[in-house]
Amino acid sequence: MPEKNSKWERNQVFHRKGIVFFFLAVIAGCIWLTGRLAYLMIFQSEYYMAQADELHERERSIKAARGEIYDANGTVIATNRTVCTISVVHNQVTDPERVVEILAQELSMDPEKVRASVEKYTSREVIKTNVDKEIGDVIRAYHLDGVKVDEDYKRYYPFGNVASRVLGFTGSDNQGIIGLEVKYESVLKGIDGKILTMTTAAGIELDSMAEERIEPVPGNNLILSLDMNIQKYAQQAAEKVMEEKGAKAVSVIVMNPQNGEILAMVNVPEFDLNEPFTLNMEGTGTLTEKERQDLLNQMWRNPCISDTYEPGSTFKIVTATAALEEGVVALEDTFHCPGFKTVEDRRIRCHKTTGHGSETFVQGVMNSCNPVFIEVGLRVGAERFYHYFEKFGLMRKTGVDIPGEASGIMHKLDNIGEVELATMSFGQSFQITPLQLLTVASMVINGGTRVTPHFGVEVVSADGSFVKRLEYATEENVISQETCESMKMVLEKVVSEGGGKNAVIEGYRIGGKTATSEKLPRSLKKYISSFLGFAPADDPQVIALITINEPEGVYYGGTIAAPVIRDIFENILPYLGIYPEYSTEG
Repeated sequence: MPEKNSKWERNQVFHRKGIVFFFLAVIAGCIWLTGRLAYLMIFQSEYYMAQADELHERERSIKAARGEIYDANGTVIATNRTVCTISVVHNQVTDPERVVEILAQELSMDPEKVRASVEKYTSREVIKTNVDKEIGDVIRAYHLDGVKVDEDYKRYYPFGNVASRVLGFTGSDNQGIIGLEVKYESVLKGIDGKILTMTTAAGIELDSMAEERIEPVPGNNLILSLDMNIQKYAQQAAEKVMEEKGAKAVSVIVMNPQNGEILAMVNVPEFDLNEPFTLNMEGTGTLTEKERQDLLNQMWRNPCISDTYEPGSTFKIVTATAALEEGVVALEDTFHCPGFKTVEDRRIRCHKTTGHGSETFVQGVMNSCNPVFIEVGLRVGAERFYHYFEKFGLMRKTGVDIPGEASGIMHKLDNIGEVELATMSFGQSFQITPLQLLTVASMVINGGTRVTPHFGVEVVSADGSFVKRLEYATEENVISQETCESMKMVLEKVVSEGGGKNAVIEGYRIGGKTATSEKLPRSLKKYISSFLGFAPADDPQVIALITINEPEGVYYGGTIAAPVIRDIFENILPYLGIYPEYSTEG
């Protein structure tokens, strides 16, 4: 009996301990839960409130209007058109079949593709972007539950293909891709707004809760030095000579040499800025995706800044300037041209194979005589010649405000022998861009100041308020005033009496230099004809360069390129307020 009682007592003790342990565990659990609840309510409240808001809020962006681009006269050359983005919210669609039918019909889309988007379980599924506003308004009028019609912007270029490789274009997200559009992205891009709506946990919009709107901030506007009147006329002139000469391409740059403001930059054939993914060339029916993209990249490329070439005789401006600055030649120095000059073991001919005979340095420039420039280049010497390449900025980019600028291709100094120096003196065996040449020539005729060529002038807000004036680097006294005055006089004689006679305009003092450069490989016998001109010769206010790539038939720059600049100048000089100084009548 005592043994039985002892066992019972032990069981009682065990049960009491179990009950105590249970109650202690419950108390500990309550304390832990209370502490955890207090932690969540006090220290994690903001986090879980944000999570709750995220669960119940639906956010749609309101696209900001991209800033407009204006030319020098205040003409809008890049603006926006209102378009719509059509989307669906799965949980809010009450009649999916009707939604699929109407959207497929109004958007001209495959019904199955629309159905896949409608049935996709996401907070918001975009059906189509860049929808014409008229179509968006029609869809909105159906009052389809779960279908959202949000207004957006699409870039529009009123002048189509004018200045296409300068302005550039935007993508489907309205972000700049090439040209000024991408260069000034931070200026033009606005700040998107938002539409906030409240929903149930299942994603059903609460009609009792008003929408909250955060209004977008439009981008700033950009004012350019580009003058669309000059640009259009230069483009027409370029297209005309390209057609007449069957040329591969033609480029024209018109600039103010005093401050570097670019008034026009033409690269024909241009492309339609409103259809930038449509090729502007024939015979492109069957292409692989890579071939098509390569052709698009080529079409978008700006040869004025991105393509280097051997400038030929227009570069004699640089050689003559360096020689005068170094004092190794004087204007009255005399030379003899028998039609060629032998350098080491190489015979280098003049374009006039019978020779120019005895001629002064000025006449050598007027005649574009290679033997004269070979002699002048040898006098300067490789080291000093190379120094002037660096001093004039030909070893680096100009700093123009368009992406994609190339720099020149030059021999290393150690590799420049007498033959290389001889060919460099008249613009061969190295390459630069057209804009590099024009920038150096501007420095030669503006009194010796190196300017930065540019398009951007001023930034203003969407309401027209002044934001900032854009500034660019300059360097004064790179060339002496005396050398500049001599070069202006010599280059005026090139037009009035020498190889640039086809650029003469009655009543105007025009300066310039012709060039006919042979492309590589020489065996193809393909040429680039060019002419660089400026006016008025004594106080230049405008400078222009034309390059005609692979003209057919007569290809001399003085014959086919100089007349184009003459035609452009005849039209734009009075427009710029530059009038005839004299008359040959009477």
